[in-house]
Amino acid sequence: MWAIDEEHAPLYWFPRDCPRVTVWSRAPGELAEFQTRFTTTASRVHAIETGWLGRMRETTIYRYVFDADRFVQWEDASGQWISDSDVVPLSVAPMGDLLMAHADASIELRVVPSLWPLHDLVLQCDFDFSMVRMLNALPRSPS
Repeated sequence: MWAIDEEHAPLYWFPRDCPRVTVWSRAPGELAEFQTRFTTTASRVHAIETGWLGRMRETTIYRYVFDADRFVQWEDASGQWISDSDVVPLSVAPMGDLLMAHADASIELRVVPSLWPLHDLVLQCDFDFSMVRMLNALPRSPS
């Protein structure tokens, strides 16, 4: 079984199979550079394609709370924890409006026609990032 820490949990505030690009500054010292590079005042940017906006509005995801003592940090993954035994959640609750979850966390959520320009920009930077389900993204436009 695996779990995600609170800092990385926003990486999962999306419908199942939703392609997304996420990027964030790791430390206060790099925040100004991050904000300039991504033209934002936020410390974190998430992006989805316009075709996923309806599902983003309608999807219900659930937040599970576990006893942290049952997990150890997964050294090969940032923010992920693993347990070698079954773990029963302490609580389970719906997240509610995923757009509001982003807004309440001061995460800039971009709804873009194509993820590829942001994907390429992120790969040129030294910031932490996650790009998930890119095989489900629209194809790149021919240049």
